[in-house]
Amino acid sequence: MTIVRRKPAVLSDMWNDWLTPDWFGGTNQMHNLPAVNIREAEKGFYLEFAIPGKKKEDFNVEIDDNVLTISMENKEEQEETDKGYTRREFNYSAFKRAFTLPETVDADKIEAKYENGILMFSLPKKKEALPKPKRLIEIAGK
Repeated sequence: MTIVRRKPAVLSDMWNDWLTPDWFGGTNQMHNLPAVNIREAEKGFYLEFAIPGKKKEDFNVEIDDNVLTISMENKEEQEETDKGYTRREFNYSAFKRAFTLPETVDADKIEAKYENGILMFSLPKKKEALPKPKRLIEIAGK
């Protein structure tokens, strides 16, 4: 038998239980942000968001004052009438993420694509920020 220690976080658990699930047994998805991977390479930065089941038209991407903002808003409504009762369900999901771009990024050359549930961004670095190739230095003298 293993002894398991638990932290007495009564108030924290109570708030989480009260705020997270909805009153009908579902879960509240409004607070979920898509997972994002950020990778720096020699020639630029790469962002990947896991957002399955959407279309590229669902996303709004803009750059303003060196801030890249990615947002999405999706509203769905379903209604089912059967044997004297009506069931209506509303589904609303939205997110907004903003990233301050480093000065080394060439904002005019940023590219984005959406494939297989992954929203990908390529943020190339400016030529001045790219690593300079090695060069041979000759030694003067006799």
